Amino acid sequence: METPPLELTPLHDAHIAAGGKMVPFAGFSMPVQYAGLKEEHHAVRDRVGMFDVSHMGEFFVSGPDALALVQWVSSNDASSLFDGKVQYSCMPNVRGGIVDDLLVYRLAEDRYMLVVNANNRAKDWAWIQTQVADKGFDVSLEDVSDRHALIALQGPEAQGVLGQMSPTRKDGQPWEDLTYYTFTEGTLLGNDVLVSATGYTGAGGVEIYVAPEGVAAIWEALLDAGVPPCGLGARDTLRMEMGFCLYGNDIDDTTSPISAGLGWVTKFTKDFVDAETLKAHKADGTPRRLRGLVMDDRGIPRQGYDVVNAAGQVVGTVTSGTMSPSLGHGIGMAYLDRDVSALGTDLFVQIRNKKVACHVVKFPFLTS
Repeated sequence: METPPLELTPLHDAHIAAGGKMVPFAGFSMPVQYAGLKEEHHAVRDRVGMFDVSHMGEFFVSGPDALALVQWVSSNDASSLFDGKVQYSCMPNVRGGIVDDLLVYRLAEDRYMLVVNANNRAKDWAWIQTQVADKGFDVSLEDVSDRHALIALQGPEAQGVLGQMSPTRKDGQPWEDLTYYTFTEGTLLGNDVLVSATGYTGAGGVEIYVAPEGVAAIWEALLDAGVPPCGLGARDTLRMEMGFCLYGNDIDDTTSPISAGLGWVTKFTKDFVDAETLKAHKADGTPRRLRGLVMDDRGIPRQGYDVVNAAGQVVGTVTSGTMSPSLGHGIGMAYLDRDVSALGTDLFVQIRNKKVACHVVKFPFLTS
């Protein structure tokens, strides 16, 4: 069977021109790095950097039952949203696992945007359509992913850099009023944009949604303002330092949101898909829990490595791991058996034929 060709984002030529090292990711050709992972990581953590995340999927949900559908398919309580507010959530399946994690944007009382992972776009779309058909929700669904490009401008200086480009807001409010997990619509360099104070780095910043034909001008203007382009490598190390889950690594169709530490976005104040199963998980606990591991000895925990106790018994599995550029030592995310998941527990990561000492910590790894 022939492998389908990789999709290209609207910024593909810009990545090539900037010397981006391109790799396959989620069916797209994406830059893994430009100047180098560490340099890009520190640029974002300390100052500012930008990522092309145009591969993400966007769905519009509108109609009389828009909120009811969002409430049913997502674990968080979207009734608390107001126009211009964003919410992190996950979509449970009917087997105690997770279809996907996502962002929910309230555009209006009867209109929402769901931002989903690129790898899961087709699966998520089919899942939501099935729920609409089964429950009879009166909604209109649109997959508008191809009508959006997306730049993640991240770092403590990100909003200042964007402010210098004089974005305007439709509501006439000051640009500086945009706070964490809120968004605004307006114009930037003559392009209609939606700008949200969200991101996947824990360094602050914004994400800029714009039509594909307008994204190159914004990217070039940011380059001219001195913002370095950053790749998937730095995006991964940045999110790991914060303990942010990556779908396909740390969460998937088999992992409970309770086990993954996502109880804070699993609200039992309303009904939703598989609520009773997850309520039991919360009440009874789950056999394994997602925890942070800090390496005490030299070594990098990698996805799939076993976590063992002093006797060499396997008590967990690493789902994500790296050498933290900010901290200077190895860190990992791992599902651990419940009886060894207490903070401070001393364990070992099996790296090839050697047990390397580590201990259990809570997320985030980076606290300042």
